[in-house]
This record gives sequence, C-alpha cells and structure tokens, in this order.
Amino acid sequence: MAGHDRQTLMQKFQDMVSRGEPIIGGGAGTGISAKCEEAAGIDLIVIYNSGRYRMAGRASSAGLLAYGNANEIVVEMAGEVLPVCKRTPVLAGVNGTDPFIIMPVFLKKLKDMGFSGVQNFPTVGIIDGTFRQSLEETGINYATEVDMIRQAHELDLLTTPYVFSAEEAVEMTRAGADFIVPHMGVTVGGSIGANTSKSLEESVRLIDEWGEAARRVRKDVIVIAHGGPISMPEDVEYVLRHSKHCNGFYGASSMERLPTEIAIEKHVRRYKDITR
Repeated sequence: MAGHDRQTLMQKFQDMVSRGEPIIGGGAGTGISAKCEEAAGIDLIVIYNSGRYRMAGRASSAGLLAYGNANEIVVEMAGEVLPVCKRTPVLAGVNGTDPFIIMPVFLKKLKDMGFSGVQNFPTVGIIDGTFRQSLEETGINYATEVDMIRQAHELDLLTTPYVFSAEEAVEMTRAGADFIVPHMGVTVGGSIGANTSKSLEESVRLIDEWGEAARRVRKDVIVIAHGGPISMPEDVEYVLRHSKHCNGFYGASSMERLPTEIAIEKHVRRYKDITR
C-alpha cells in the first residue's frame, strides 16, 4: 500500500492556503472514526496511541504514560485504519524519544506500510516543570523529536509536528517541517476532557506568535492549531477569524471522542424515552 506523494499533498495544501480554505485534520483511534472522517471530506488523518485510549473511554493524556508501547500501538492500529482510508493521507504519531528503535528503519517501515507522513506524539513538549527538566537532562528531550522530523523529511514524508513555543516552532521549521501545529493543551469538554485551559483569545495570540516565528525561517510553512479550548466548530471559526497566521485546525478528541459521546448518549436517550 503506497502513501500519498508529499509534493502532491503540499501543492494541494498550499493551494488551499492561497484560497483561504481551512485545512482540517483529525485523529482516528478506530477504523470507523477514520472512515467517517474521510466520508466528511477531511484533509488528513493522524493515528497515534492516544486515539486508542480516548476511544476506550480513557483520557487522551494516557498516551503520555507507560500503559503501552506507543510506536507498537500505532503499527497495530494501522491495520485497522489504513485499509479504510481510500482517498485521505494518513500520518503516524511517532514517539521520537523511544530509545529502543532505530529511527530511520522505523520511519521507512511506516512509509512502506502506507503512511504518508508523521507527527511527534507522544511528545515531551506537553510536559513542563521539574519533571520536564529531568527528562531533558537525561536525554529524553524535544531535540530528539526535532531530529525525528528531520529524518522523516529526508525520507520525503509529510511532517506536521506539535510545537509548544516560538523556539520549538523555529526548530521544527528548520528541520523541514511542512506544518507546525501549535498545541494549546489537552482538549476541554466531554466526560474525560480537561476542565481548565487557555482562553481562545490567549490561544490566538500564541498561535500567531509561534506561527510568525516559524515563518521568519520559512515563509511557506503551514500553521494549523490544536487542543485546549479549541474543541468545537465555533471555536475553530473564532480562531480562524481572529488569527493572522492560522491556516486550519487539527482535532483529535474534538473529531472523534466528543461527537461519539454526544451522538451515542442522545441516541440511547431516544430509546429510553419510548413509552407504550
């Protein structure tokens, strides 16, 4: 199974940017999620270990902890998702800090399986404080994720890394990232979403700050936002209307968990409301 050609994809996405058409990506933790997203015309799909956890009723942040091997889970999920995606490029979430893989070999394997690109998840970028400092000092660091993106770019895979600061946006752009995805934190809402987050106003400010920093390195880098308070279509509309640099949205929980929670609960209530 061959993935989509990176040059062709980037021409499509750059054309969308020039037309002012938002680029919409989504996470898929199951085959039915991917199938429905493709039917709706989504532009790209990403699968990573958190998708499995959230669609099992656990928090997406479980993907950051030692509940399973993230890279092995993605390879396993590929058999469920790749065959049902007939038109949409599928990207793999890669744990770039995994010390037990030979990265060029693993990336080539993903490409041979039919993945069109990669994203850096799980990522130490979402971790802060003393623990983050300890990780960085012991070699489990964001720089390793940057290097993974660089190697993927050299293999001509589409690269859409998460960034958590202007400095990281610059590093990823220099590594050849096609997109940067400013990460605003764990998505709010639903039964297992976060309760606290940045405001939409603050998110717009950060997205533009990080996007501007990246575009000082390379003007053609694409910027799409993710997470935090940006969880519903009206939130995305607000960001796109108020942001100077944002070209679209990447949703994970907001694309598959929240719609599933809402739809199943509403549908089951219709059965419970039946009277004789």
